[in-house]
Amino acid sequence: MLSGFNLQLSPRIVWIEDYIWRKKRRQRPAGLPKGNSSRPQSSNRNTQGASPSALELLKQDHREVEEWFDEYNELKEDDDRKRALVEKICLALKVHAQIEEEIFYPQAREATKDNDLIDEAAVEHATVKHLIGEIEGMEVDEELYDAKIRVPGEMVKHHIKEEEKELFPELVSAKMVLDAVGKELAKRKEELMAEMQA
Repeated sequence: MLSGFNLQLSPRIVWIEDYIWRKKRRQRPAGLPKGNSSRPQSSNRNTQGASPSALELLKQDHREVEEWFDEYNELKEDDDRKRALVEKICLALKVHAQIEEEIFYPQAREATKDNDLIDEAAVEHATVKHLIGEIEGMEVDEELYDAKIRVPGEMVKHHIKEEEKELFPELVSAKMVLDAVGKELAKRKEELMAEMQA
């Protein structure tokens, strides 16, 4: 018998997977092949090198946390290393989610008018934050600890793929001022990192 397993999470994950599956089945405009975009892929990059654009900053965060999840999955029984990685993952996800929710998503919603993608991202954030809360209350040697790291890892990778393949191209096409938003994100990220590590 599994002790300490939170059965209330299972229906929530099933609902989220169903929600995501239904969203994936959205109709594409007639004549547009799957996987192609009708929008130009022009760049809205910062050419002065001062701060990364919003998309560059978020992609850097994405690569970092993906790398940490992959590293965690390769660990066997090194509890100290697992604990350190989980602390980094949880901090990075909390900060990343907060800067997206406070700054990036409201401006992305305004620029694209794509409420479906932003709403879906908000649901994914809520689920991952719930799991982070459970993880932070656990010890590395507890039953289901590894599973509680791997499940959000899979969810985060799915979330990243959707953002980068669907939302980011929409923002470029909508001519969102990505450099200015990038500066806001970088400033807020720095504040939150200092605050949450204190």
